[in-house]
Amino acid sequence: MDTDNDGKLNKFDIQSYLHKTLNINANDKIINQFYQKLDKDNHGYITYNQWRDFLLFMPRNYGSRLKTAFHYFNEDIDLSSEGDMTLINDFIRGFGYFLAGGMAGVVSRTCTAPFDRLKVFLIARTDLSSTIIHSKEEIAKTGKNHPPIDKIKSPLVKAATSIYRQGGLRGFYVGNGLNVLKVFPEAAMKFGSFEATKRFLAKIEGVKDTSHLSRVSTYLAGGIGGVVSQFAVYPIDTLKYRVQCAKLDTELKGFQLLTATAKEMYSQGGLKLFYRGVIVGVAGIFPYAAIDLGTFSSLKKYMILREAIKLNIPEEDVKLSNLIVLPMGAFSGTVGATFVYPVNLLRTRLQAQGTFAHPYKYTGIGDVFVQTIKREGYAGLFKGLVPNLAKVCPAVSISYLVYENMKGIMDLT
Repeated sequence: MDTDNDGKLNKFDIQSYLHKTLNINANDKIINQFYQKLDKDNHGYITYNQWRDFLLFMPRNYGSRLKTAFHYFNEDIDLSSEGDMTLINDFIRGFGYFLAGGMAGVVSRTCTAPFDRLKVFLIARTDLSSTIIHSKEEIAKTGKNHPPIDKIKSPLVKAATSIYRQGGLRGFYVGNGLNVLKVFPEAAMKFGSFEATKRFLAKIEGVKDTSHLSRVSTYLAGGIGGVVSQFAVYPIDTLKYRVQCAKLDTELKGFQLLTATAKEMYSQGGLKLFYRGVIVGVAGIFPYAAIDLGTFSSLKKYMILREAIKLNIPEEDVKLSNLIVLPMGAFSGTVGATFVYPVNLLRTRLQAQGTFAHPYKYTGIGDVFVQTIKREGYAGLFKGLVPNLAKVCPAVSISYLVYENMKGIMDLT
């Protein structure tokens, strides 16, 4: 290792040995961090005594004590599961991804809750004429004699008007508490599982960095991330839809409405009712997550490569601005949401069946499909798509924006 035979090791000696002998390609930032662990006296070189003390009790888990030390002190490099210390570091790194994903989900869903409320309202109400306020009791209760809603032509405006008249601005945030409650584990598990699966597939493919994964593996990782998150939060999702499909002018509000709905669901069908339509949900979330996360990762990889060539710098030194990350997230989310929207509509109706807003009953996915086509035609499969896309674009953009910045704050790669 001491190439100039001066009895000391400098940073170039360490970097050359890591690259040529141990086949470890690391950027200057990582090499500097590792070298500082060795050069504790900050002399700019490592003496024999420092080298001996550093490696004295280091295990040979990777066939080399130096390689073991490098993997342990540098979490940015792909880590092996050999050894307890390495497993602890890998867990800490994984938790960072979960935290970043959860924060991204909470912020994005809270900002776009009204769009989600409109989407569910349109999906549940197959006949918007049921939203008309016409009785004397209702006019007296609201204190305003509104014009009939059936004179409004736009379904979207009709739904928004109905929600506002019966619940005010708060009506657009019905179920938002559950949204916030479920979105943290949902987003955290989605992003965390995505990153963990990419690292696993990288080992199978024999690549050293997840950015070098094949497109198929990237899409597969996105799908697995979506499936894991869907199973984790599905009962909360079902409860949210049924709360949103309750009477808007009911006397039960907030936590009282939530607990009453949960008790009623459990008495009707037990825990099984909370998982109604879960197979359809998984069938829909896998292609969405695969297209969403896979498209975003592919776009990000392309943009990083383009900027690296343009600026003539290594790819690992490229930092994409928020103005680039934002439209990439919006585009990937829009493509995925449009592609699987009919499946999600059928799933939502399965979850909301038998409620005030959606009194119909179904025997399964085939029955809800046939009834939807019979009542509303094939266009009914895309009912509520407009507010869904209006929600998805900013939601996914905000989500990825927060996620990428959280990764930067926590020094994740």
